[in-house]
Amino acid sequence: MKLRLAISVLWALVAWSQTAPAPAPGSPALSPDTVVATVDGKPVTVAELQGLYRTVGPQVQQNAASDPAGFLRQYAMLKRLSEYAEKQKLDQVSPYREALAAGRMQILYQAAIQHTYENIPVSAEDQKKFYEANRDRWVQARVKVIYIPFSDNPTAASSSKKPLSEKEARAKAEEIVKQLRAGADFVKMVREYSEDPTSKAKDGDFPVISKSDQIPDNIKQAVFALKNGEISDPVRAPNGFYIFRAEEIGVKPYDAVKDEIFNQIKLARLREFLDSMQKGIEVKVENEAFFRQAKPADGKTGQP
Repeated sequence: MKLRLAISVLWALVAWSQTAPAPAPGSPALSPDTVVATVDGKPVTVAELQGLYRTVGPQVQQNAASDPAGFLRQYAMLKRLSEYAEKQKLDQVSPYREALAAGRMQILYQAAIQHTYENIPVSAEDQKKFYEANRDRWVQARVKVIYIPFSDNPTAASSSKKPLSEKEARAKAEEIVKQLRAGADFVKMVREYSEDPTSKAKDGDFPVISKSDQIPDNIKQAVFALKNGEISDPVRAPNGFYIFRAEEIGVKPYDAVKDEIFNQIKLARLREFLDSMQKGIEVKVENEAFFRQAKPADGKTGQP
C-alpha cells in the first residue's frame, strides 16, 4: 500500500478529530455511564453514543441533535438487524465473512497510523533544531508592486482604453524601472501606472511572499534576489509585468512556525515508520494467470 495513501488516511483521521463538534456551550459535562435514553427498555449511555459518534462523523451527530428519537430508532434497527444476521451466522458466510475481515483490517490499518502519529515524540529542542537547520524555508518578503498588463491580441480588445502588446508593456515597465532607480517616488508611480486594483488601493502593498508559497519561480527568484529598498527588473507574468520594490526581507520568527514544524517532524517520522514497514514486505506472484483473469469494475476480463 502506497505511502501517499497512508498519509491521506492519516490526514482524514486528523481532520475528523478537528471537525468533531464540541459540546454545546453551557451544557453540563456528563459521566460516561449516564443514561441518556432507553431503547426497547435497555439503557443507552453517554459512553455508548460517544463511541458511536466517533465512527459515524459530524453529519450523523447533527442529525441526532435535530431528531434524537429518529436517530435512536435507526440505531435500534441497525442493532436488531446485525443481531439477526449473527443469529443466522451470516458473519460466517461468504461474501460477508470476507467483507467483515476486510473492514476490520481497514479499521486496524487506520488505527495503527493514527496511534503511531499520536505517539511520535517531538521535543521543543527537536523543533528549534529543525528551525535553525531550515531557516531558508521561512524567508519572507514584504513588497510593493506596480503591475503593467498586456494583451495577446490588443486590437481585438473591447475596452475604451487601448491595451498594450507584450512588447509595449515590457518597454513601459522598463522605463518605469529606470525612473524608479533614478529616484522617482514609488507610490506616485503606483497611483499613476499600476493596473492591479487590489494592490493599487493599498499604494502598491502586495501580500507577503514566502519561499514556501506556491507562486511562479521567476517571481520568487526576482523578489528574493532583492535587498531592502531595491527595485526589480520587470518580471513577466502570463498577462503582464510586475515591478517589485523590497520593503523588508526577513525570516518568520520561530514562534510563528513552531506548530508547522511540529507537524512536519511528525509526518517525516511517520513516513520513516511506514517505509520501515514496507521494507519488510516480500511479494512473489506464483500464478500470474489468476490476476490477468480478474475482472475490473466494468465487468470485462483483463485478457485481450
